[in-house]
Amino acid sequence: MPSCFFASDLHGHVDRYQKLFAAMSSERPAAVFLGGDLLPSGFGLIASLDPAHLDFINGFLVPALERLCQELADAYPSVFAILGNDDPRIEEAAMLDVATRGLWHYAHDRRIDWRGYLVAGYACVPPTPFRLKDWERYDVSRYVDPGCLSPEEGWRTVPVPPSEIRYATIQQDLDALVGDRSLERAIMLFHAPPYKTALDRAALDGRTVDYVPLDVHVGSIAIQRFIERRQPRITLHGHVHESARLTGEWQTRLGGTCAYSGAHDGPELALVRFDPEAPDAATRALI
Repeated sequence: MPSCFFASDLHGHVDRYQKLFAAMSSERPAAVFLGGDLLPSGFGLIASLDPAHLDFINGFLVPALERLCQELADAYPSVFAILGNDDPRIEEAAMLDVATRGLWHYAHDRRIDWRGYLVAGYACVPPTPFRLKDWERYDVSRYVDPGCLSPEEGWRTVPVPPSEIRYATIQQDLDALVGDRSLERAIMLFHAPPYKTALDRAALDGRTVDYVPLDVHVGSIAIQRFIERRQPRITLHGHVHESARLTGEWQTRLGGTCAYSGAHDGPELALVRFDPEAPDAATRALI
């Protein structure tokens, strides 16, 4: 099987996308997975929802993918995308519209069959200190780490029922997403990394809130437990930009599952290449 690509946390940087598209053109992967935080920062929308704000999806991503689709024809890859906690959920309608054009599969909270594999996506992260809460959920309970804001605080770009905000958890969502299906041949696209691994290590050393030390691991306990219990073949993660720099690791194993991070805190594109038939042979390049 040809190589698959994984990239995450591109944050609307055109130069990184151009490098990704150039690699897609030259290497012709079978699939490309985009792990959230794809758009220019959503925090600017807190001050204004001006409808004239830059439409990054239709103004840049769609024309670029259409050109690739025309160039590659039958070799155009299957593209799977989710949003992340820095992406305003008001853009989800545009993501779904692009999916109807066949340029990508919108994978959040969906299961997609692909070449004998089950692809499933999930965008939500545990509570963060940030005020944009479109993609935040309680993790396994209504506990919130020191220094973070609960999903009931902050700001959203789309309305959500109060009961969902108050009671929904990542743990419940993941159980509903896959049910009792076998995940032996599953590729799962997450934005959040699993808790207490090399992939969720944040630069919080020595920091306290009200004299309480902050946990340097900021990933999802629900995702960690889910992987350990259900053992999908491959899981893809982003969110914590500095994790690879701090730990020296961008991949880890949880039992039989190979987990990769596409997050990076430098100016380069971090591109993970992997073959689902040989997950231990994955590579990561900074371009």
